[in-house]
Amino acid sequence: MSTGNFKFENKGHSWVQNDVWTAVDGYTMGQLHPASKPNASALQNALDASKVAGLPDISASPAQSKFMALQCRVLGVTHALEVGTLGGYSAIWLASENPQMKLTTVEFDPHHVEVARKNIEYAGLSDRIEVIQGSGLEVLNQLKKEIEEGKRPRFGFFFIDADKPNNLNYFNLAVEMALPKAMICVDNVVRGGRLIDQSLTDPRETAGRILVEGVAKDPRVESVIMQTVGEKNYDGCLWAILKTDA
Repeated sequence: MSTGNFKFENKGHSWVQNDVWTAVDGYTMGQLHPASKPNASALQNALDASKVAGLPDISASPAQSKFMALQCRVLGVTHALEVGTLGGYSAIWLASENPQMKLTTVEFDPHHVEVARKNIEYAGLSDRIEVIQGSGLEVLNQLKKEIEEGKRPRFGFFFIDADKPNNLNYFNLAVEMALPKAMICVDNVVRGGRLIDQSLTDPRETAGRILVEGVAKDPRVESVIMQTVGEKNYDGCLWAILKTDA
């Protein structure tokens, strides 16, 4: 199905937002994950400490983060990989909701790594979350080598939320390091609908189409785009499952 003659009307808008979406997220998370939950304090600390440290407010939303954590629980994931640590917020969600799981998370910015490690230590998860500082492609290629040499287990879940122009490269490396039936989530693909704006040429914007069209041709996976709205605006992720015969 193509976009046909659809005219994209959101040009010039940084993102689409709606106060109702934010209010619904606030109400539902307050009910379904209240401050009395065991990991609530660590998660709030990660947000607060990251803000004080000057990190951008671009972490996954609480609802999305918990959804990913629940996917890991359903799949029984024991080893997961995150590309793009930021302040460690989503990493804390994933690990704290899955006591059976060890998470490796990769971050390029040394300041972000320092903040994330402190937040993870505060959460009491330093023994299960490994933070690696370095270029995403370089680190993932090294991890792939370690897996091939039998020095590191394959991963059952991947969360890719880093430099967008490398999304397809990260995706392909993830598939090569994945267990059968592993799940891959790539964040910020819809980008307020700009995914289908053919007039955009910025690599950060065209990356979504390159990813979608590349994954569409990949016989190793089954995949779908799930559009989302919420406190982090209108966006959407690419979700993929590795076939058992890949």
